[in-house]
Amino acid sequence: MESHVRGGTRWKRFAVVMVPSVAATAAIGVALAQGALAASFSVSGQQFKVTADTLHGKGFVQYGTVDVEQNGTPHAVAVSAFTDATIKGLCQSVVVPTPIGDVTLKLTAGNGSKTVVAKNLYIDLDQLDADATFHKINIGVAAGATDPNYAAVEGKVKAGAPNSFAQEAESADLTGVKQTAWATSAGTFKLAGLSLRLHKGSGPGVECY
Repeated sequence: MESHVRGGTRWKRFAVVMVPSVAATAAIGVALAQGALAASFSVSGQQFKVTADTLHGKGFVQYGTVDVEQNGTPHAVAVSAFTDATIKGLCQSVVVPTPIGDVTLKLTAGNGSKTVVAKNLYIDLDQLDADATFHKINIGVAAGATDPNYAAVEGKVKAGAPNSFAQEAESADLTGVKQTAWATSAGTFKLAGLSLRLHKGSGPGVECY
């Protein structure tokens, strides 16, 4: 069974329709206990933008939850988790206000013959555009009851929402990924051909999009 999806989702309220995605943070190569379990942390008050030419992910699960800033501000997100992900043409950008104006931190990796590889990857997002193909997908599964043969990400449900709406798939292929996210964590994150630069200003041509 395959399912094809094209379009965008903007989260105006909690847990609507969810689609898979991938993101990278400026915290490169997150190393967690035994390289498996996603971290729990307070998110910053800034979203970041991510684009990718292609993503092939295995062992996928997604569910809705809420991320919270250190000051207590909540944000509804869709958490996407992959056991393994291979990414080509990755770009991430975040705009940081400074006394000299906006500065954009921009990261790229996986271009040309290079590839980005992640294991036990979690992404907390609120908007995504992509073309997507799901393989052996189940939609409407309870978040705490996803099949380990489909989505064998250890500690899949980060937050206490075991009965919430979820979906799972044996694998997923995405092209033309464009998204905004609040957080990303991974067991390992290998960014071949990494380039990180600071640019004065923001907007199209400076950020990833």
